[in-house]
Amino acid sequence: MEKGYFFTGFPGFICNQLIREVLQRNNRKGVVAVLVLPGMMEKARMEKKVIMKEFDLPESSFMIIEGNITMPALSILEETQKILEETITHVFHLAAIYDLAVPKDIAYEVNVKGTENVNQWVQKLPHLKRYTYFSTAYVAGTREGKLYEHELILPASFKNFYEETKYYAEQLVEELKKVVPVTIIRPGIVKGHSKTGETVKFDGPYFILNFLDRLRFLPIMPRLGKSNSVVNLVPIDYIIQATTYLSFLDDGANKTYHLTDPNPYSVSDLYEMLMKELTNKVPKGTLPLTMAKWGLSIRPLRKFLKVEKEALDYFTWKGEFDCTEVQNDLMGSGISCPDFKEGVREMVAFYSRNKENQHYQIKIL
Repeated sequence: MEKGYFFTGFPGFICNQLIREVLQRNNRKGVVAVLVLPGMMEKARMEKKVIMKEFDLPESSFMIIEGNITMPALSILEETQKILEETITHVFHLAAIYDLAVPKDIAYEVNVKGTENVNQWVQKLPHLKRYTYFSTAYVAGTREGKLYEHELILPASFKNFYEETKYYAEQLVEELKKVVPVTIIRPGIVKGHSKTGETVKFDGPYFILNFLDRLRFLPIMPRLGKSNSVVNLVPIDYIIQATTYLSFLDDGANKTYHLTDPNPYSVSDLYEMLMKELTNKVPKGTLPLTMAKWGLSIRPLRKFLKVEKEALDYFTWKGEFDCTEVQNDLMGSGISCPDFKEGVREMVAFYSRNKENQHYQIKIL
């Protein structure tokens, strides 16, 4: 039977890059089906054209399906559902709200209820070989110390509703391992491509660049706090390559993987690297994180700096992601996490070219 690939989260950047990698790894064979929200249909059609031209695909090999993961049966029409049940062998569930500042009700509706609906839907697919679910390494919440891939432990608290809802969504997918071959992907904080610097939005580590760029006029730029915490950043190309490889690896069934940097840098090192590349300065003095958090609690100031206040919680958190399982299963594949330092120039160059383009800047509330 020819493979059939079903994706949620299209036409998002991670999803469209994953589709390309899946087609490449499978010699451009198989049918692609993507679930798209009604308001995203035009953008989805444009991205479909680009992918089809890039891979020289026939029209019949790429289906755009209007639907919604928050609705029962994903709001897929019955006649379309019959086609998918005959066709789909691999499902990739990426659709979610990723914003650290997302309100609780919206996060639960999309991340938890949406995943519950996808879980129910995949069980209707008679030819399903793998269900790959995109979680996050930060389901650990405020737990610290060594964090293992096989663990899914309810923490005492979460840093935000994004983490909380992804934890409960992953819990639902974990239960599904009993009846469906599942692979759970837990990325660290995703950054742009390690070689081109390309990304879809300036969040995560790009908040540091926004902060530095807005304050570069200062004669002296301080260090942010004195934390020895690490921030686990991983480039999109590693996430895409590793996810695709593991999703088609027999040994990858019913496993959970930390797609994290095995050798992450400290907050101080990252801050200094980015400052040097962006402004050709080195930090002098220290701005206490408590003062920075207070400043970001003032809406006009955080909008000026283009930084979400929730991002600072990751500057003091002391968690260490163990990624032994994924390193073992990627052995011999030629896929490994690039050193963050090697992609700093490309990351900052892409940011500098596009920092004024509001398409990349997220809305700061």
